[in-house]
Amino acid sequence: MAADAPLLDIHDLSVGFGPTGRESLAVENVSLRLERGRTLGLVGESGSGKSVTALSVVRLLAPGARILGGEIFFQGRDLLKASAAALRAVRGARIGMVFQEPMTSLNPLHRIERQIGEILEIHGLASREQRRARTLDLLQEVGLQNAEKRLDAFPHELSGGQRQRVMIAMALANNPGLLIADEPTTALDVTVQAQILNLLRDLQKRHNMAILFITHDLGIVRRMADEVAVMKLGRVVETGPTQEIFTAPRHDYTKMLIAAEPSGAAPPADPNAREVLAARNLKVWFPIKKGFFGRATDYVKAVDGVSLALRKGQTLALVGESGSGKTTLGLALLRLIRSDGPILYLGRNIDGLSSREMRPLRKEMQIVFQDPYGSLSPRLSVAEIVEEGLLIQNRGLSAPERRAIVARALADTGLDPATMDRYPHEFSGGQRQRIAIARALALDPELIVLDEPTSALDRSVQAQIVDLLRDLQMRRALSYLFISHDLKVVKALASQIAVMRDGRIVEQGSAEEIFARPREKYTQELFAAAFDLNGDEPSGHAGAQQIVDM
Repeated sequence: MAADAPLLDIHDLSVGFGPTGRESLAVENVSLRLERGRTLGLVGESGSGKSVTALSVVRLLAPGARILGGEIFFQGRDLLKASAAALRAVRGARIGMVFQEPMTSLNPLHRIERQIGEILEIHGLASREQRRARTLDLLQEVGLQNAEKRLDAFPHELSGGQRQRVMIAMALANNPGLLIADEPTTALDVTVQAQILNLLRDLQKRHNMAILFITHDLGIVRRMADEVAVMKLGRVVETGPTQEIFTAPRHDYTKMLIAAEPSGAAPPADPNAREVLAARNLKVWFPIKKGFFGRATDYVKAVDGVSLALRKGQTLALVGESGSGKTTLGLALLRLIRSDGPILYLGRNIDGLSSREMRPLRKEMQIVFQDPYGSLSPRLSVAEIVEEGLLIQNRGLSAPERRAIVARALADTGLDPATMDRYPHEFSGGQRQRIAIARALALDPELIVLDEPTSALDRSVQAQIVDLLRDLQMRRALSYLFISHDLKVVKALASQIAVMRDGRIVEQGSAEEIFARPREKYTQELFAAAFDLNGDEPSGHAGAQQIVDM
């Protein structure tokens, strides 16, 4: 390999989906170069071909996808001509990868220690004690709290952000020369994003590691990348140094991406509107059992004495770090997990209702989950997924009527109704998230719990979804419980904010008041980290430098 040759050199890569000779091009004549110790940011809207390009490097494309042409040189060797054995030696050792959706990438049947240890064992670390020590070091390095206790945890026992940190630890396990990071901070709150990005920069400097960084968050790209490549509809439309791309973009599409972000304000809040959902001193404690008889010796207090109220036509945003209890609280309020304490829906106490008694209310109380691929059945078409609730709650509808409702729901979320007979794996991560939103909208609910509904979407589509949610809210007087770590999206949608930490609400009030004058130091630190990551002007809140240096 020549001394001046790039670590990764992609020439005229083309990838297609579909029958031979009739392929639909997902990537067309893409060429990229990445030097050792440098970061290339790959940006573009959902479906632009970013992830397909990255998966092509390690030849992990989904069934039905084929590389139609081109070359991919890594350390001077064409990976497209490498044998299966040669590729296994590269994956996980010389090229690490962080996937977009950690829940579908982690084995649900294996504990965290085994999953990370397996990578270490495959690539030469034979001793169990050494693997355990290295695994613990990695988990601590990526900022997983109580790392030693998490070694025996299963993926479902971790929050979305915690699972993402485990994925990053796995990718870094063997100190790879190239890290492909496909939306590595999507599920993380802003303070942990700052930690993870600083960690990646530090590892890059220490190991002279190259990073192919795929993201829809242009603020992060501006902070992380040395060069940027912009993709649209499978083609690279512009490349160049990061500073040049952001200060003097040449292509109209690049200009649109830079300008696009959620904007506007939440609909005016009526303080006298009817309470749709309320909780009083709500608790969700998970027992820690030990011994032969499985007696509870302690409790994980995921939600610990929370009181809140959501009024008709308004949005209450829950913000806080990963593991703070936001998602657990949302699930408890919908009676999807067991809790202790009164829960009122439209003035009716529902915490004592049986599953049968709750069923008629499910139509009115919908949820959009954080991980769209994990919540969409791979065996069902999009039409079958979106109409599933209609089959249960609206049995009198005919098949054409259900199909018309599905088409409207898909169109409302920016998807082409003509795609309704395709399957989830045929869509990008952002498109799958819109399918999940369409499924909730199809039942015309009163209340929707939105658990990071825009986390997998690029900024331009985030803006569209926020506008859509706001428009639907004003037209239908919908109420949203909005769980998010993206404060720009929160500012554009929420009328009320509750800040959670360690299972408790530490501050709540009107969004306008909290954005202008956060009282708690923890809230100030969240805001400071968000401003830093997005490249905005300093907010003046205490703790900004502390977060940046973590």
